[in-house]
Amino acid sequence: MTSSVNVAKFGGTSVATFQTMCSCADVVLANPNTKVAVVSASAGVTNHLVKLASTPLTQAQISETVAEIEKIQTNILEQLKHPGNVAEKLFDLLAEVATLAAHEEINFRDDVKDSLMSMGERMSSLLFAEVLKEKGASAVNFDVRKVLRTDDTFTNAAPDVPAIKELVQSLLVPEIEDNIVVTQGFVGADTQGRTTTLGRGGSDFTAALLAEALGAQTCEIWTDVIGVYTTDPRITEQARPLPELSFEEAAEMATFGAKVLHPATMEPALRQNIKVFVGSSREPEKGGTWIVRDCEHEPAYRAITRRKEQVMVTVKTPKMMYAQGFLQRVFAIIAKHKLSVDLVTTSEISVSFTLDNPPNTVSEKINKATLAELTTICDVSVETGFDVVTVVGNNMHSGAGVSSKIFSAISDFNLRMICFGANPHNLSFVVSALDSEDIVKVLHKALFE
Repeated sequence: MTSSVNVAKFGGTSVATFQTMCSCADVVLANPNTKVAVVSASAGVTNHLVKLASTPLTQAQISETVAEIEKIQTNILEQLKHPGNVAEKLFDLLAEVATLAAHEEINFRDDVKDSLMSMGERMSSLLFAEVLKEKGASAVNFDVRKVLRTDDTFTNAAPDVPAIKELVQSLLVPEIEDNIVVTQGFVGADTQGRTTTLGRGGSDFTAALLAEALGAQTCEIWTDVIGVYTTDPRITEQARPLPELSFEEAAEMATFGAKVLHPATMEPALRQNIKVFVGSSREPEKGGTWIVRDCEHEPAYRAITRRKEQVMVTVKTPKMMYAQGFLQRVFAIIAKHKLSVDLVTTSEISVSFTLDNPPNTVSEKINKATLAELTTICDVSVETGFDVVTVVGNNMHSGAGVSSKIFSAISDFNLRMICFGANPHNLSFVVSALDSEDIVKVLHKALFE
């Protein structure tokens, strides 16, 4: 496979309407190396599907929600020159949405949820392939489930990288010889062919996995912002796009709350040294951010992120001074529940750590089960109402004055927990959710303005 291949991924707002789909098609056609386009569900559709999959609804409410999804998709269909080419397939998919939504166990069975959650991408890819064809391209709508092999952890499946590579080489490579392949993000299938999903935001991850399997040179993530910013531009107008980032910096930013990238995206890119580009499909001419292995400049401060809805857990045993293996037992319980802990601090008799805890999510349920098990071996206290603010940069643990500049900027705020030194790329602190926005503004002013 030639390595000049580019994989382009388009987010939900980029494929929300016929007009935005046309802009994305222009982006695809402007780069002759773009052989694969990975699409998210049209904006709004995923939220309706989540509601159908996770909320007990009456028959009337189900019908109403399905009608909302139909409205979003048929608005695009009706503006095609030849809607008849895809109308039948689209209405088959919408009928499948209605059937799955009415499944009596939809709120309780993750396999049925995944089948329903995959429908948004299956519809948007059908429509986007047709938009490309109308612009004169030879395009095919390809079912990603043929190649994106995962385990059977429904709602949060893990990819089988060697299997994906083998399947991509045999089934996808022949397709891209003469066509632009449009396929679905976020969706996969287990060895039995059952539909799985990669967890929310998994479309970026899909694009990176396919780029890795194809031996692609670049992977573009097209969204509604011009690249990755110094911080969330909704928090301060002074935020500005970054021309470049290293894989390590991008991974830290994604993990600690930068919404532009899915944290797992960096893994395949790093393994194969695939350059990742982030830009706006509305304004492609404005450029964006390149994420590469080695940057020309490695400043002490690169960006500030905020991760909301964190809980802080402190486990304490009076016997810890003599309790070899206490930490091991605590983390064995956390590992058993497949939880990822972001920040950890320890003292002689206690350990504090943070967990991601968005309401009504799988992690919230798992957190409850984990905490119940932890109480069997120690005292557990749980505090809520926190956000994690992270300064991402380079050589932060060894640069003179780097940390003092940060701490002096936020000396008026209470920091509940600080993590620093384990990683040269970040300094994180747990703060009250009520203070986090002000802290980001103050830090941005001190470090970037």
